[in-house]
Amino acid sequence: MTALSTDPPILYSKAEFIETDTGNKVSRRATIAGPQNIILGGKTIISSGAIIRGDLRRTGPGHAVVISLGRYCLVGEGCIMSEVTDERPPYKTYRGNFNYYPMKIGDHVHIGANTVVEAATIGNHVEIGKNCIIEQGKFTIIKDCAKIADNTVIPPNTVIPALALFSGSPGQFVEDLPESTQDNVEAHTKGYYARFQPA
Repeated sequence: MTALSTDPPILYSKAEFIETDTGNKVSRRATIAGPQNIILGGKTIISSGAIIRGDLRRTGPGHAVVISLGRYCLVGEGCIMSEVTDERPPYKTYRGNFNYYPMKIGDHVHIGANTVVEAATIGNHVEIGKNCIIEQGKFTIIKDCAKIADNTVIPPNTVIPALALFSGSPGQFVEDLPESTQDNVEAHTKGYYARFQPA
């Protein structure tokens, strides 16, 4: 799980990736719709074929953050991140006004290839496997240091507790994760970023 200094570099074509001032590396083969509504925290990698839909924004004047990713996030090939499908985004009513919430993804989050994410909130140090579906619900929440196994479908409005492994379709609790999960995931995401180098 942790990246060792002896692990080989992960080489990429420099022509394929755009690197931002904050160290984000975004594949030119990824689709970023509505970039003015998307925040990347820094040192995040968006892989080839990923689709991030920031264009499904709130109505009204001005820009609104629709999707926010923290630092050292890894978005795998073919991932789809879209806050809204056929229903309105998560909201609460306060004094008669709707308040919408952006999709918020914390630091050190690894999202595996071909996964569809429509969750409202994903905490820090979270691993989501390959080919998963995290369905939209008003408040689908994945808490810190949780892990979603490959091929898992998380139904709408699910709350996944911290340090929990979920698996299956529908996703169900499998076991508690060790206290070292935070350190392991952080070492993995930082190590992956450090090894992700131009060829």
